[in-house]
Amino acid sequence: MSGQTPAVAHPAATVVLLRDGASGCEVLLVRRNAQLSFHGGAWVFPGGRLDPADYVAAGDRNDTLSAARYAAIREAREEAGVNVALGGLVGFSRWVTPEGLPKRFDTWFFAAPAGAETVRVDGGEIHEHRWMRPEEALDAQRLGEIELPPPTFVTLSGLSGHQCVDAVVAGLAARPFETYLPRLHVVPGGAVTLYAGDAAYESGDVDAPGARHRLWMLEAGWRYERTAPPPAVAGARPVARQSL
Repeated sequence: MSGQTPAVAHPAATVVLLRDGASGCEVLLVRRNAQLSFHGGAWVFPGGRLDPADYVAAGDRNDTLSAARYAAIREAREEAGVNVALGGLVGFSRWVTPEGLPKRFDTWFFAAPAGAETVRVDGGEIHEHRWMRPEEALDAQRLGEIELPPPTFVTLSGLSGHQCVDAVVAGLAARPFETYLPRLHVVPGGAVTLYAGDAAYESGDVDAPGARHRLWMLEAGWRYERTAPPPAVAGARPVARQSL
């Protein structure tokens, strides 16, 4: 409602766990309990809100980025039973839920090799898990077999085509860090979410000529479209690469 104070975007962290599979690099997806109010039943990367203990581990109650790194490690352990080394984390993006929604998160995305542990989901918030190639997960979403939230869909789209974990990690480390502040617009047949760099990001005119950086979420299917080069800073303050 106009004039209302936007809901607070709670700090959160998620981790894309990677392993080398027989047909290429695979990522770990976990299915959230269908009874949860936020993306219940969806397939996501392990993650969740930052806890006070994460700031204690970081040694600074004001250092959200460092706390997010510890949260990513904790969530991988709690939701999947997988241990991740702090030094193995590569931060590559940050997603902030748009204003106007009742529940909002400010989520730091990391990637890391998974290690050799057998995945064990907690059976509470998480009910299932799958190792899938990014392309396989996107195909499953398009066929209606699994539900993917937009940040997961976009992230998987960016990971497609890599044959090994080392290639994924090197590629992510070489990218400019990006912050996504989605802007949703209703269009015939569904909706489109615009991201920084899209020619329509400021105006909202989805037919405006120019660069494209958007996710089409149509009844006929989802499609991530990107012709705009990654900006060094996408709609938010710059983040020093070495701090990630």
